[in-house]
Amino acid sequence: MTQLAPPADPAGPALAILPAMPQVVDQVALARLYGEPLFAMPQDLYIPPDALEVFLEAFEGPLDLLLYLIRKQNFNILDIPMLSVTKQYLVYVDQIRKRNLELAAEYLLMAAMLIEIKSRMLLPPKKVALGEEAEDPRAELVRRLIEYEQMKLAAARLNAIPQFGRDFLKAEITIEQSLVPRFPDVHVVDLQDAWRDILKRAKLVQHHKITREELSVREHMGMVLKRLQGRRFVGFEDLFDPASGMPVLVVTFIALLELAKETLIEITQAEAFAPIYVRLAYSPT
Repeated sequence: MTQLAPPADPAGPALAILPAMPQVVDQVALARLYGEPLFAMPQDLYIPPDALEVFLEAFEGPLDLLLYLIRKQNFNILDIPMLSVTKQYLVYVDQIRKRNLELAAEYLLMAAMLIEIKSRMLLPPKKVALGEEAEDPRAELVRRLIEYEQMKLAAARLNAIPQFGRDFLKAEITIEQSLVPRFPDVHVVDLQDAWRDILKRAKLVQHHKITREELSVREHMGMVLKRLQGRRFVGFEDLFDPASGMPVLVVTFIALLELAKETLIEITQAEAFAPIYVRLAYSPT
């Protein structure tokens, strides 16, 4: 990128703008140079010529400078006044040639092209066939300028689009709670063994709850009398239901004893070790 700057005196302007340094008061240093106190302004201070340059414009090449001169003067790019543009262009080239000869090389090439075009325009046009227009020496330069301007405008539009890293940054945050830990897989056999172990331990700590069941002897006495009605004899074992549980069997036996005590039933046996039968007590009418 080439930058336009006015010529400056190598040392004069730089030294002229330096503020007056205050006098040393009570041996107080004006500054420190490499850690050492400085009590007086050095007389042989050298300031490079480029230290206080003021950059007016910046150009990216010869075409960029030429396009800038044309647009600045509101010239028609299809009808460039070569004399005025060439003079302004040569003034700029003369400035940069004095400062940086290597940078001025490509600008000198464009200046030579402009002078050639101006010279061809001063010469009589070449004869062409009837009905054809004479070739304009500026045509190739105009074509290059139009293409360059189109690319420059396209680059400006692309540069106006927000870019990542320049105009905005991607927000990134790490939340440790959101990290899901990955545990190893469990085999089915291991799961079955773990379940069996739980069942074994549960059997060792089982709790047996004993509740009191309310059973009525009078109620079972009525049930026995109801079963004996209409039958001559009923086997002693047939009056008990083992599936009903031990408490019911005990209460049923007590009910039989109470009925026998009140002579409401008779418990008989034909001989020793013979089956025992129960029947209703006989009451003469």
